[in-house]
Amino acid sequence: MEAVEFKILAIDPGSISTKFGLFTNASAEKIWTVRHTDKEMAVFHGRPILEQEEFRRALIERELKKFGFSPKDLSAVAGRGGRLRPLSSGVYRVNDAMLEELRQAPNGEHASNLGALLAQAFAQSAGVEAFIVDPISANEKPQKARLSGMALLERGRFCHILNSKAIARRYAREQKRSYAELRLIVAHLGGGICISAHEGGRMIDATDAMEEGPFSTERCGAVPGHELVELCFSGRYTRRQAERLVNGEGGVYSYLGTTDLIEVERRIAAGDAKAALVFEAMAYQIAKEVGAMAAVLRGRVDAVLLTGGMAHSKKLVESLRDSLSWIAPIAVFPGEDELQALAEGVLRVLRGEEAAQNFE
Repeated sequence: MEAVEFKILAIDPGSISTKFGLFTNASAEKIWTVRHTDKEMAVFHGRPILEQEEFRRALIERELKKFGFSPKDLSAVAGRGGRLRPLSSGVYRVNDAMLEELRQAPNGEHASNLGALLAQAFAQSAGVEAFIVDPISANEKPQKARLSGMALLERGRFCHILNSKAIARRYAREQKRSYAELRLIVAHLGGGICISAHEGGRMIDATDAMEEGPFSTERCGAVPGHELVELCFSGRYTRRQAERLVNGEGGVYSYLGTTDLIEVERRIAAGDAKAALVFEAMAYQIAKEVGAMAAVLRGRVDAVLLTGGMAHSKKLVESLRDSLSWIAPIAVFPGEDELQALAEGVLRVLRGEEAAQNFE
């Protein structure tokens, strides 16, 4: 039994759901995933994402009340970090400057922009501090890794840094080593795919899950630039339709009309050659990007870690093992647990193991 018990509320707002959980230290007491219906979200269509704050805060309050929990019992609140300016990774105190930047949204609208606002609301009612952990805009790449080849654009702005770094730390603990002393490649395999290289406790390179790297079940990944420009100016698509082709109706969906990997595997088992080809192509692209990150680490890799929802697929994992085992041992951490990662990050601050940073 640990001497000091900290009560942490972690909040992770998504585009069609609000996930939140209560933790005693790093142990989850209760996790909620509240999925929002099309009818509920239609009210907010075309409006700034932050207009959903009151709606989401009310549902969290309702569920906490049902559970018999009062915010007054909290030690701290953690919210998912949104699209802020490029930052180093770590734990940041929520302050007025951060909230104002999220309200202005100069880096784009995203459901995670609600994380800090919701965390601050609950923290204020409890009289404690609010934090964000490893926000999606965190960028630890050296300058040479940021150049895209076009001076107007910087590569790799957004990735699954929260889960990727949490899994890297988890693997380090299992090996009884420090995260900072390991050289790791983490493949986050979800609706978006992020392949990252970790060295010295930093994510020194990563593919942008929105527009780089392998295609996923719903995103197209890196595509031929000239052909994409031609497509966008062909007159066949509106801007919104073109955006959907890239994100939402890209990847596996564009070939097979489904984003369900279980369904894809069912088709393969039934002899569907096209489904087999698309699956193999996605696995091929993932393996190729992992190989690229091995070059970033100069071939000295302690482990390749597979995580995210698609890491539940034994077929995909075995394909990647076959392609990648020559690089380093493969470790698999199926699923993604951002709430756990948020709680663990804040817990490090509460215990004095890590200093919280100030957003300026």
